[in-house]
Amino acid sequence: MSVSSLTLKQLRAILQVYRTGRISAAAEVLNVTQSAVSVLIRQSEEALGAHLFDRTTRSLAPTDATEMVIGMVERILDDVGALEDTVSGLGDLTRGQIRLTTTPATGMTYLPSVVRRFRQNYPGVNLMLDDCAPNQFFTNIRYERADFGIGTEPDDPETFGWRPLHEDPLQLICPVDHPFAARTSVPWVELHDVPLILSRSDYGVRNLVEKNLARLGIRLKLSAEVAFLGSAIWMTACGMGMGILPSRIAAASRMDGAAAVPLVDPVITRPLGIITHTARSLSPASKAFIEMMAEEVETAEAG
Repeated sequence: MSVSSLTLKQLRAILQVYRTGRISAAAEVLNVTQSAVSVLIRQSEEALGAHLFDRTTRSLAPTDATEMVIGMVERILDDVGALEDTVSGLGDLTRGQIRLTTTPATGMTYLPSVVRRFRQNYPGVNLMLDDCAPNQFFTNIRYERADFGIGTEPDDPETFGWRPLHEDPLQLICPVDHPFAARTSVPWVELHDVPLILSRSDYGVRNLVEKNLARLGIRLKLSAEVAFLGSAIWMTACGMGMGILPSRIAAASRMDGAAAVPLVDPVITRPLGIITHTARSLSPASKAFIEMMAEEVETAEAG
């Protein structure tokens, strides 16, 4: 045998015999028989190539070899205990870490109540949020800068997992003094020749708008492109054009000088869900957060 073959049971036997000075007491602490402790000590001596304890009248006395190694034995067992506590903490959510990515508009709309509730329930879990630009979103997940993200459905099912949570209808954002603002809805066909403020061409909402306009035979009249959907609101209020936003983002935003009106014929929805990396598993903390968010979305829809 060699030192590398020592087991945790043998190390624990050495430590308890050292602390108690008796085989019987060590066996009681370890919840094993006295003969089992004796075997463990003998195996340890064979592995270390040294005699560990001398028998005296009343107890076992540690030899010089034991005195030299007992500190290391204690440190090894302390580290193993810390490892057990850490793994257990990850499982029962007394500790852990979540790396989440989403766009600022989506985060503002969907996350505040979930984050508050999660932090109250699991204060030992560290939540790290990357509120990225839309064109950075899938990159963050692909290269594992985030454990998961909240956003639109991915085009690459081999790389990304998708769990849909919500379908958000698109709305027209118009100035409050425009005739559209007094309407209960606006058909898409009435957007002919209306200057639109849209997200950049590789963003989810922009793609939905362009596909629907093309299907209806309406030429897109683009007045401005924005990196963040919220910018379309104040630009609309300033008369630079009209924006198109998911309804929940519009509802969560300040609409000073602008109004949101449902777009119909047809109703177009933006899917929102959880995006993961197919090659990576989720931690218990991440799973708990996702389930909590799904509950929040379901409750909001029911209300």
